[in-house]
Amino acid sequence: MAKAANGPLGTLNGKLHNLVFYVLNGQHVCRTIGDPGKPSINQLANRQEMSVTMRLVKSIREFISVSFDLEAQGTVKNAHNLATSYIKKKALKGQYPNLSVDYSKVELSHGTLEGATDLKLEKTDKGVQVSWNTEGRYDDMVMILLCHPLRRKATSLINASRRDAGTCFIELHHDGFLDEPIEAYICFRSADGKEISDSAYLGNLNGEAETEERISQKKKYAEVKKRFDIVEADYLQQMKGNRGNPVDSKAFRTLEKEYQVLKNKLEHLPGKPG
Repeated sequence: MAKAANGPLGTLNGKLHNLVFYVLNGQHVCRTIGDPGKPSINQLANRQEMSVTMRLVKSIREFISVSFDLEAQGTVKNAHNLATSYIKKKALKGQYPNLSVDYSKVELSHGTLEGATDLKLEKTDKGVQVSWNTEGRYDDMVMILLCHPLRRKATSLINASRRDAGTCFIELHHDGFLDEPIEAYICFRSADGKEISDSAYLGNLNGEAETEERISQKKKYAEVKKRFDIVEADYLQQMKGNRGNPVDSKAFRTLEKEYQVLKNKLEHLPGKPG
């Protein structure tokens, strides 16, 4: 049952048929419930877009809670909403079902503070070295984010250094993080926390991480190939034992059919090595 607190034409609150009305952050919201039926391709694409986006947002929540805080103030949105919106709209690439994050287009802060220039990202034996031009307000704080896509984790340094330092070293020699794909970002925040700069993409180390879809395809291909190798060995052995001629038996005909099906499937199945 839905209630109209301000009269028959007032604000609804509650359930009405397959609709639910409620207030979220001062806004009146309506959503549907129940079985929506078979999803369309566009709906499936939107779901994957959201899934890919949320995996990244979840891993960087500590950083964005600070980097988007100023932009969220005075609005009905929060830092999580803003990060989700920017990444989903601006930083995805590919077509369904092969969507992934374009890390070079990820935006992690927007502001009027002077940004970073002459950026450098280098890998050392024990970690990552980031450097920048020191022009600007000397006491601005530096925020650095290192994304680790394979781990679905991130290294967040909210107060990594001061602008006038011009450089910051992040130790990463433990647990193999240094040898895996890394996507890096930087922004500046004023000492009083009232201003922030636009974020800047520092770059990638160790190459791009494979997408979830590609990993799934390779796993499926490997499983089919493993079965094919067993069937092929049995099939060829029986053919050889019968001087290259098919064996006249139901079992062999079943084996031969599976051999042909698997062989054809491998020729068209994505995920092949190389």
